[in-house]
Amino acid sequence: MSRILETRSVEKPWGVEHLPPPFASKPGEKIGEIWFEPPPELPELLVKYIFTSEALSVQVHPTDAQTQAKGLGRQGKEECWLIVSAQCDAKLGIGFVEDIGAEAMRAAALDGSIENKLRWYPVKPGDFFYIPANTVHAIGAGVGLIEVQQNSDITYRLYDYGRARELHLDDSVAVAKGEPYAAHWHKHVAQTGAASLVDGPLFKLEQYDGPLPGDVADQFGTGPLLVIPRSHGTRVGGSAVEPGQCALADTLADVVLAQGALGLMAQPLAAARR
Repeated sequence: MSRILETRSVEKPWGVEHLPPPFASKPGEKIGEIWFEPPPELPELLVKYIFTSEALSVQVHPTDAQTQAKGLGRQGKEECWLIVSAQCDAKLGIGFVEDIGAEAMRAAALDGSIENKLRWYPVKPGDFFYIPANTVHAIGAGVGLIEVQQNSDITYRLYDYGRARELHLDDSVAVAKGEPYAAHWHKHVAQTGAASLVDGPLFKLEQYDGPLPGDVADQFGTGPLLVIPRSHGTRVGGSAVEPGQCALADTLADVVLAQGALGLMAQPLAAARR
């Protein structure tokens, strides 16, 4: 049944004390993530907002195959980021400036020099990055973004700026690609107009700008999908869905968009074939 998803506010040491509208936090909280609880009908994807006042750890995620090989019984993690706000010096670290071997990566994580070996991208609203599994990455301070990811909690930390959290050096260097980030995974998305952001291999993500074109049904099939409004004017299953919310639509036919309604629609490729 089409419905608005429940949210969960997650405190993080690198989170923010004052969330931007329409979100709100309690005094003394540092909220780093707003999760939309994955529905049983579409458990493969997790959508969240991330807000940072400090840099996140340098980390990497495994593939589905690597996860299964370790007997973890869960899928791996590929993800993507759409920047929605950024301070003037905001940046993301993705991939390396030049090729680096596993033992050199381990040594750089231990002595902290890994920060300088990452390629850092200055960001602004509308910047979009797809992060394949095995890509070493870090989100810097002063960033607000929407993340769409495989619904997995498997994160291997390489470096955490001296914070008292566990590192996973053996697991990290076993799966990390010590190479530069491919340019085709990064693009800038206009604040108006439809755009294809991700088209596989695991899920698809489209920016919509209402009303929906007639051929959009060919992209999403008849299966369920997630709808993430960026402006007013989106209705799912007859109910208004506002910015800061995420809704499950049983099918694309349940989604009605007013002229100029802007947002995102996400769907695992398996769901498109249902």
